[in-house]
Amino acid sequence: MKSNRRDFLKKSSMAGAGLALIPNFLSANSSSPSIAFGRTYMGGFAAPKIETLRCAFIGVGARGAGHAGQIATIEGTEVVAISDLYEDLAKKSADKCKEIGKGQRHTNIATYYGGVDDWKKMLNTVKPDVVFISTPWKLHAPMAIGAMKAGAHACVEVPIAVTIKEMWDIVKTSEKTLKHCMMMENVNYGREELLYLNMCRKGVIGELLHGEAAYIHELRGQMHQVKRGTGSWRTYEYVRDGNLYPTHGLGPVAQYMNLARGEDNFERLSSFSSPGKGRNLYAKEKFESSHKWNQINFKGGDINTSIIKTTLGRTIMVQWDETSPRPYSRHNLIQGTKGTLTGFPTRIALDGGVEGATKDHHQWAQGDQLQEIFEKYEHPLYKRLGEVSKKMGGHGGMDFMMLYRIVECLRNGLPLDQNVYEGCFWSAVGPLSEDSIKEHGNSQKFPDFTRGQWKTTAPLDIIS
Repeated sequence: MKSNRRDFLKKSSMAGAGLALIPNFLSANSSSPSIAFGRTYMGGFAAPKIETLRCAFIGVGARGAGHAGQIATIEGTEVVAISDLYEDLAKKSADKCKEIGKGQRHTNIATYYGGVDDWKKMLNTVKPDVVFISTPWKLHAPMAIGAMKAGAHACVEVPIAVTIKEMWDIVKTSEKTLKHCMMMENVNYGREELLYLNMCRKGVIGELLHGEAAYIHELRGQMHQVKRGTGSWRTYEYVRDGNLYPTHGLGPVAQYMNLARGEDNFERLSSFSSPGKGRNLYAKEKFESSHKWNQINFKGGDINTSIIKTTLGRTIMVQWDETSPRPYSRHNLIQGTKGTLTGFPTRIALDGGVEGATKDHHQWAQGDQLQEIFEKYEHPLYKRLGEVSKKMGGHGGMDFMMLYRIVECLRNGLPLDQNVYEGCFWSAVGPLSEDSIKEHGNSQKFPDFTRGQWKTTAPLDIIS
């Protein structure tokens, strides 16, 4: 199988070389613009070192305020500016960062608030080194592009963008400005996800065949945030029918499989949704008939199931459900020729059994039975940062570890753990799934945001 893979990639590389001679290469997706070759490829790009990282933040509601507070605790950072629509949020976040700095750091934080374009004033006036963007989904792309054009690296919440065209624009801007644009997929820094990444790299479950990823998280209660808060903008998204928030589950599985990193890549997607019932019923039950939520048809399916086929023929099931009354899950399943690793709860089955725990693959090893597995395969990054990350918090420490790594990489001139192309591939599930549903499940081809250069991109290192 490995030999076949090498032959396949060699032939694909030769084909890619021929395509590179065409001046205006079009992506397979009809909404993709022509992309000129010859720009700097950002797959393994390392920006120049920045000794003291001047950090700015756009959007400091629940998510952004947490990022600002945690960044303020990390050595080598200086919080220089905060922008938000609301004065109280901007000033509260700035005050928190100043308190963390204890008069030694973060002493001169400029705040911008009240206007929808004040973030632009902030970028042009303060000129930060890196901008952290935690705003409604539809603002991610224009703000990330604006930050890079202003000379800053952009770290943007998920998804990186909501249309394929926006993703191409982000890629072009990143390559032209030589600025990173990292989608901040925090789940890739979870303990279980890091453990499984290490086990996959060590070949514990053999050749990888199939993955399952999800974001199943009942969020109807956000509809009560009518004037401010996440629900005030996110509720409108449920009129769209697709797999709108795929990256929390998909990001880790994609890195297990080395997708867009030398070994394999995204190829096609087919998508189906259930009827959209739950949001409409909830609106009728919880709000007056005249309320605006009862004037909207939340036609997006309560649960969406999308199937991805990779270049090497592997499969990934991606599910999204923010409506149904059921427990939280990301699935986090990776299956190989020698075993399966999965989550919620953490369970492992190996051909021949898990040593000291199970006698064969017909039983899951779980709970206390996994102690030896963790001792043997714990990811070195978690060994280094796990305890302090748990104390710092943010989804069990995932947020802090992610932010720490961003700072560490930028200060030391290292490639970021997630490149701009990965953010676009993972986020592309959203618009591609919408197109597939409109075409009754017809498969959609992923644009190749790397234009064939994924074949030369090294897998993510097992960072120590």
